Amino acid sequence: MVDQWARREDQRLLTGNGRYVADIEVPGCLDAVFVRSKVGHGTLRAVDCGAAREVPGVVGAWAATDLTGMPPCAHSAAILQDLPPVPHTVLAKLSSDEAVVGREWPALVKDRVRYAGEAVAVVLGEDRYQAEDGAAEVTFQVDPLPAMVTPAAAAKDLVRLFEGLSNIALQGEAGQPIDDGVWQQAAAVVEGRYRQNLLMPMPMECRTILAIPEKDRLTVWSGHQMPHRLRRELAALLGWSQEQVRVVVPDTGGAFGSKSASFPEFVVVAFLAVQLQRPVRWIEDRLESMMVATRGRGQDQHARLAADAEGRLLAYELHIDADVGAYPHLGVGLPMQTAWMATGPYVTPQVHATLRSILTNTMLTYPYRGAGRPEAVIALERSMDTLARRLGIDPAELRRRNFIPPESFPYETPTGRQYDSGEYARALDLALETIGYDTWRTEQARRRTDPTAKPLGIGISCYVERSGGEPGGLHEFGSIEVAEDGTITVRLGAASSGQSHETVFPALVAKFLCVDEHRVRLIEGDTAEQPEGLGSFASRTAQVAGALLQHASQLLIEEARKRAAGLWELPVDQVEWSDGTVQATTNGSVMDVGELVKNTGPLRVEDRFETGMAFPFGTHVAVAEVDPELGTVKLLKIVTVDDCGVVLNPEIVRAQAFGSALQGIGQALYEAIPYDEAGTPLLGNGLLDYLLPTFTEVPPIEVKDTCTPSPSSPLGAKGAGESGCIGLPAAIVNAVVDALRPADPDLLQMPLTPDVVWRAARAPKLEETR
Repeated sequence: MVDQWARREDQRLLTGNGRYVADIEVPGCLDAVFVRSKVGHGTLRAVDCGAAREVPGVVGAWAATDLTGMPPCAHSAAILQDLPPVPHTVLAKLSSDEAVVGREWPALVKDRVRYAGEAVAVVLGEDRYQAEDGAAEVTFQVDPLPAMVTPAAAAKDLVRLFEGLSNIALQGEAGQPIDDGVWQQAAAVVEGRYRQNLLMPMPMECRTILAIPEKDRLTVWSGHQMPHRLRRELAALLGWSQEQVRVVVPDTGGAFGSKSASFPEFVVVAFLAVQLQRPVRWIEDRLESMMVATRGRGQDQHARLAADAEGRLLAYELHIDADVGAYPHLGVGLPMQTAWMATGPYVTPQVHATLRSILTNTMLTYPYRGAGRPEAVIALERSMDTLARRLGIDPAELRRRNFIPPESFPYETPTGRQYDSGEYARALDLALETIGYDTWRTEQARRRTDPTAKPLGIGISCYVERSGGEPGGLHEFGSIEVAEDGTITVRLGAASSGQSHETVFPALVAKFLCVDEHRVRLIEGDTAEQPEGLGSFASRTAQVAGALLQHASQLLIEEARKRAAGLWELPVDQVEWSDGTVQATTNGSVMDVGELVKNTGPLRVEDRFETGMAFPFGTHVAVAEVDPELGTVKLLKIVTVDDCGVVLNPEIVRAQAFGSALQGIGQALYEAIPYDEAGTPLLGNGLLDYLLPTFTEVPPIEVKDTCTPSPSSPLGAKGAGESGCIGLPAAIVNAVVDALRPADPDLLQMPLTPDVVWRAARAPKLEETR
């Protein structure tokens, strides 16, 4: 029974009965294997697929020159023009062709390799093993060119990734330039340089696509976050109408932002399926994913923060050089999210953020859980701790003095964001109380007098983030339908990749309609069932899709009352909805909604509903113990206090907070993608080279919350899924800085590996330089 499981999904997923793309068996299906360059930058010479075609079981092998009719990867300028205009976002800039034209991402390399792992050929086999054998026989040559693997090197334009075009693909700013007099007159000015390490989203299931053609139609199965976008882009690339393409999302093993694009491999698979009129699939393996799946973060930052003698903030300046990979894609706009959120939770009269999105010979940077907001929090919160040390003010007190007060909402920031609601001090106070802040400070003081004790530090990070998306993308589509037997079917334009939609949304509709939740079922992730939709990204589904379902439930109730009134020949105001029935207030007539459908015909309502942006917030505190001799960091305790407005399902929100906290720990201490000078990622040993936090590294994590409803959504809900990635890394780094107290805190850059920490432990201490 479903009741035995915490979530509806659990019975299927935890007993091994989930159905992922790799589980779907289609007669005659071919497996695709891509032949990839090991060189990060170079000129591609002739590709020879002849020997591959002779391998038993190989159906075909192609280089770009063999597929002259194949379009470039989606997200060319033509595709972007199909997107709705989004004011105040980089998509508007991209759709004007400025960043994309001349820099299109090819489905297969034609003449120049721009990142290690870029595909130069594809082989199709009757099974994966035969396709792999064929791929091993493809020969090609890449004449190396100098690789630009850091933003600093690429920005000089000494070697350009695209002839005649700068490596700086986009420049932008938020706020106004700050008068020099502010810096000169401030009681304290602190500066810092911070590196946001390149990360891998690392979902359990890598990228997948299965394309099944049927004459002039195509059904695509993919673990994807935005099925309607994938349908739109594939249809445009094939020159078809959207009605000719159906996209279905089955069970999906995580995404974290990495599965919302039309990737080159998707274009090749769809194109060949149509050309051959045979099903084709590509199932990315882990080593392949580590080479060519999307990256996250990747910024070099210079921050400057000024305050008066009491610690009141006066000005904040942030410059961002962002590594966006080899081709302009959605990642080119992520630094704008950092710039817009530069203000954080503080009243800062003057804020100015500037940015450059720089192309490098690395795989593309793309939205990854938090998408631009962790970068903003880390720069500001590290600067706040540096300022607290400079002024001799407790870091918690410094933050409290500068919070935007609750009565100031809605609050317009100097960077143009309008925060909806917030009680920042309440979240801070709860976090400090929960972790026992004063007790840890006492222990820290004791250890500083004991030469045998390991240093201990307490780190604080207060954050504000944006959820729901940008204006122009804050809507969702859906419908609710009642059958004659009284069952209720909800169709939604979203697609779950592990967020428990199957549990949350039927329960939500059941609550709105006052019926048993087992009467309600959810259908999503299928463009044939729900013809329009946006998808699941930017912590938007509870806030936006949940509000849509509330709206649609009310439409259903109104339609049911209207029908019953007509059936009973009564005014509508004499008919009420109660627990899944319509009731006449005058003559006592009562009818279940299923019976109403039998008497009046199909009952279905559908609509589009839009909300405003929301701004979740919170405080994270970390306590860390450092071993100066080994350079190791042991997290003793973490407390996360998040405010995502009205919580729809407390257990699932808590799990989201816990899971994102683990990824925040990973960024702070373990994860990074190193490249050699040739642009090759040094990840040949897989997860032995790219470290993820395991159960052994998980410290005690206490998850708390406060509730400040958002006025931007009827539900009062804000996004909940990204908090740990956004707020926790800065708290961990601040804790290690607090433990070691180096005179130059910039020595501690993420990830805080033993080598980094060991060197910082031997650098001059703050008190030694005074």
